[in-house]
Amino acid sequence: MTYTARDEWEQHFSDGKNFRQLGERERELLAEYAPVPDGGGRALDVGCGTGELAAYLASLGYTVDAIDFTDSARARAREEHGDVEDVRWLRLDIERDDPAPLHEEGYNLITLRLMYAFVQDRGRVVHGLGERLRDGGALVVITPVAENTPEERRGIALDEDEIAVLAAGWKTVERLDADGLAVLVLRGPCHAGIRAVEKRPTTAHALTGALAVVTDDAGRVLLGRSRRGMLELPGGKTTGAEDFATAAVRELSEETGLVADPADAYVVTMLVDDSHGIPRLTAVVRLTTWTGTLTNAEEDKFDRWEFFDLHALACVGNIFAPAASALDAVWPGVIPDLPPVVSYPIAADRPPVPGEPAEAARLRQAMAQMVIDGGWAPSEPVRDALRTVPRHRFAPEVNLAEAYDGGDRAVITRRDATGTAISSVSAAWLQARMIESLLLGPGAIVFEAGSGGYNAELIAHATGPDGRVVSVDIDPWVVRRTRRFLTEAGSGRVTAIEADAALGAPAHLVPRGGFDGSVITYNCWDIAPAWREQLAEGGRLVLPLEMGGYTRAITFERRGEVLHARRFTYCGFVRDQGQQARPAPVLPLLEGALALRFDDGSAVDAEGLEEALRARRHEVATGVTMGAADSYFGSLQLYAATTLAGFCRLASHLEPAVDVTGIAKDREGPRRPRDHRRGVIGLPDPRPDQRR
Repeated sequence: MTYTARDEWEQHFSDGKNFRQLGERERELLAEYAPVPDGGGRALDVGCGTGELAAYLASLGYTVDAIDFTDSARARAREEHGDVEDVRWLRLDIERDDPAPLHEEGYNLITLRLMYAFVQDRGRVVHGLGERLRDGGALVVITPVAENTPEERRGIALDEDEIAVLAAGWKTVERLDADGLAVLVLRGPCHAGIRAVEKRPTTAHALTGALAVVTDDAGRVLLGRSRRGMLELPGGKTTGAEDFATAAVRELSEETGLVADPADAYVVTMLVDDSHGIPRLTAVVRLTTWTGTLTNAEEDKFDRWEFFDLHALACVGNIFAPAASALDAVWPGVIPDLPPVVSYPIAADRPPVPGEPAEAARLRQAMAQMVIDGGWAPSEPVRDALRTVPRHRFAPEVNLAEAYDGGDRAVITRRDATGTAISSVSAAWLQARMIESLLLGPGAIVFEAGSGGYNAELIAHATGPDGRVVSVDIDPWVVRRTRRFLTEAGSGRVTAIEADAALGAPAHLVPRGGFDGSVITYNCWDIAPAWREQLAEGGRLVLPLEMGGYTRAITFERRGEVLHARRFTYCGFVRDQGQQARPAPVLPLLEGALALRFDDGSAVDAEGLEEALRARRHEVATGVTMGAADSYFGSLQLYAATTLAGFCRLASHLEPAVDVTGIAKDREGPRRPRDHRRGVIGLPDPRPDQRR
């Protein structure tokens, strides 16, 4: 029995057929190795069939979500176990459907009994289920083993290699036996990481080939698990006089059974490196359209083909080095720590690639509604942009929940050698607020300092089909990434330029009369002259101005040669890297437990301060009374930062956060040098770091 179509499964259960009944030994092992936590637990039974296992888990004390993609199975489950309490019978395809019905807070136990062998994208499904486990929870897979299964029924069982792949990436793996069934208890999804590896040396004098980067209708990428113990993209060497696009299409068909037209294949990059000292030239071919059914056409070379989520590529184990570089060429940043390779991007006109999972659409609507409800997006063009522009396509290294977090979260996309964030996708509420402050009309042309793609696309969408955005960034990696993402998911109305944004846009891109609006997406301590000079009369400039370490996104309006401040928003961005950048002197105190930061100027003598911190605490009333609202304290911060000579801030490096006025009493807490809590007299700066 190796059903592949949903209607076959529907018929199976409609005909009254079952699977092997839950055995006594299985019951004993589940009770022993997955006991219900004190206070109760929640379980997810994937592929529940007629519900026998779900009913047993409920009898142990679990609250159970039992899912199956067939109506006939759920109908029988309700009929046979309708009197069992604490079970929800849900219709859900774990591979294809939006997981919205699943419990948001995760599960203590997830079971897959006699169904894992029928899953096509096993790596993706197991990775996703692992992310739903609560701390200390277990994923239990119960499966037939190939050596105990007749050849004609091989499709229902796993061999030892497949079991080894399943077990990889978990902190603890317990393999048990239940009357010939393998019971795998997996805990602690640590995810295997990723390592780019090579094949054995070749006898050729040079290597030339093409790799196909193929995605499904949800934006997942196709990878094959080869007999060499690594993941690979479809592809291979060119033959005869065929071009790279034709070679990629041919290899795709020969290896996977999928069919594509060379006219729909685009060579996007040429990679040059070497394999064991042999020169290697690899064409990265992006395939946007294909047909057919995915099969393993070369079983001597591959175990199986699967579609993987982009955010999971950082933890898939071994991957063929050229394949890793090819994926990075299309989605820079999804695979960390790659070996060096020379990349030659090829300018090719190709349409954006559509497709996203249903979950992305749902989460995007929820994020947009949260921003709207917060009052940060009052205009319909900005609201529609939030609902429409696929934020996750500009942050493929994180899962959908993180990409569409509606709170204060910024998705960090690049860090420097010290671990400091230098590029990110800002919180959606802040992006909406700053765009609204520009008061853009249809067809507006806008300058953006600091790239990333998503913020620029929001602006382009809000300004309509005649709008245009010029986005400038000093980091070549950020610009390369932005261009790739704009090609994949953009409107075609954003131009990304590598330059120092403090110098403004290149002259040939500045519209006659100046930009209708300009937005700066990094902290700056002054206004670059070019930003005013390139702004149209009456146009608005929104920038995060840093004053003594405190940042406000201030909206300025140009009237003649003067910029008039109109409003401000609390915020915090990464700092400028261009010619306007300047360091913030830091003076360590108490062996690094504290630090004095002089954000606007040189460090001053702090003699006697350590002795004061070690001494007995004294409190002196200032005579100033404030209400509880944040704005009062924020005003006091700015007043002190902009009027007091030698103003500085204390930064605590201790975790958990402590009141720095009492730090001398407790200096032994664990230190996390990159997790700083900053503020005046121990109070944190409002709004954590946000970025483009």
